[in-house]
Amino acid sequence: MNMPDIPDLPDFDDKRTRRAVRRGLFRTVAIVLAVLALLAVAATEGSSLVQTRGDREHRMQAVLGTAVKIYNPAYTVTIDTCCRTTPVSMSFDMAARPIGPVGAWPAGSESYTISQDFFGRVGRLPLGHTANTRLSQSLFDVGTTLAAKDEVRAVLARLPADLSALAVVEFEQPLGEADLKAFVKRYRTCAERVVYERRPGSLPITWGDDYWTDALEPGKGGDATDRVCGGRLPQFREWVGLLRDHDDANLRSFDLSLDRLRKAAAAGLAHGFVDQLNSVGDLRELLKDPRVRTIRLAGVAFDLDRPDD
Repeated sequence: MNMPDIPDLPDFDDKRTRRAVRRGLFRTVAIVLAVLALLAVAATEGSSLVQTRGDREHRMQAVLGTAVKIYNPAYTVTIDTCCRTTPVSMSFDMAARPIGPVGAWPAGSESYTISQDFFGRVGRLPLGHTANTRLSQSLFDVGTTLAAKDEVRAVLARLPADLSALAVVEFEQPLGEADLKAFVKRYRTCAERVVYERRPGSLPITWGDDYWTDALEPGKGGDATDRVCGGRLPQFREWVGLLRDHDDANLRSFDLSLDRLRKAAAAGLAHGFVDQLNSVGDLRELLKDPRVRTIRLAGVAFDLDRPDD
């Protein structure tokens, strides 16, 4: 029986072998990288869908975006569109500009990021107690024995009457919403930040016209004058009403609590307000009102646009 001829084996080609091995490695690496990229995209998109499910984005901006304004009443805070997501967090940007008296040279704003992790816990917060502005310190002093009327009167007497002022007006007894509106109307000023809590030595709860973005939408009640000049108590109560028990942990990061917010909103009593419009001369007259416990001056500036009296 004849055996078939066995062809001779080709000579071993070291270069061709190395090229074949490299091609195999490249294909394997490419496949692995493609699979990892697909897994990363799936994880990111899946995490984004989980984190933004339902109204989670809207609630994050409504709750945290408003809480950071209460946490920083000495600043005008602007919230950017929410939200950016990563596999482990969700965030939005904010810009903060210090509040000053009308006519003061506008200070620049700084940008910050507010974030919460996958489980909804807020991360490190900007400003707050570390802001250390004269206005925030004046709010800390509401309810203390500092700045007696006689002392304030002496300070105001040394200043030119036409200087624009930034001050915290504290009441002897807290005023209800109607009385507050009547008070600011009489003195032709605006309560742009209303102090709804007396908390000596700590930052009290305040509420401003620009605190809750939803409340600025059409149909949310009142004309522009009412909204700015002490007429935002209904919106404060509406915002507190949307808070849930599970928000309390995040609110405590902002030096707030559900219990305090609910008590302040239910009582609706103004212990004072931030006055950004009056001059030093106006404050002298306002200090004579028996309803005013004291005025805490937080800044002055010459208003070039203010007409002579």
